[in-house]
Amino acid sequence: MTQQDRVTFVINTLKEYYPTIPIPLEHKDPYTLLIAVLLSAQCTDVRVNQITPILFAKADNPYDMIKMTVEEIKEIIRPCGLSPMKSKGIHGLSQILIDKHDGQVPQDFEALEALPAVGHKTASVVMSQAFGVPAFPVDTHIHRLMYRWNFTNGKNVVQTEKDAKRLFPKELWNDLHLQIIWYGREYSPARGFDLEKDIITKTIGRKSFLKAITTERTSKKK
Repeated sequence: MTQQDRVTFVINTLKEYYPTIPIPLEHKDPYTLLIAVLLSAQCTDVRVNQITPILFAKADNPYDMIKMTVEEIKEIIRPCGLSPMKSKGIHGLSQILIDKHDGQVPQDFEALEALPAVGHKTASVVMSQAFGVPAFPVDTHIHRLMYRWNFTNGKNVVQTEKDAKRLFPKELWNDLHLQIIWYGREYSPARGFDLEKDIITKTIGRKSFLKAITTERTSKKK
């Protein structure tokens, strides 16, 4: 297969597996999405989706959020981990949204990344999912699979994002990044997966990775 053949194979397979794409983080508007994505750092989406209804019942907009203290926010979001940093970030960005953006989440990468606790990945998720702007947020699943599928060298997420944007058509980025996340969770997790069910990796996977899997299988049978 040429590289373009492999790219086409991935696109078509993911479209077949996920014709309708579930949204990982429950939200109702750009602000609640922003907060949910911020909370998801080093925390599972399942856990975030358990915590956000409790938080949003008290404050689902920046005006109500700043009425809470950082300590009150921290207590609610504690199960998500990194609560001291995240609570300060949530309170701080809410104040900035009011002071600088009329209480609205800006539709701008630079303005989003200037907010406390908001990095490039968080900004990319908000731009793509809330505003429909083409972006390719790279999480651990995408970083892992882009390497497994031999589309990037795996050095860092910055390089992985560049390679993803170079290889895949821009009009598909917003769907693809979600499809790859779901595929990674269901069929190609970090360890303990069934290669026979992981049709994409089995078909186009990096040779060194496939060899390592085969060697591991063989050693287990002995």
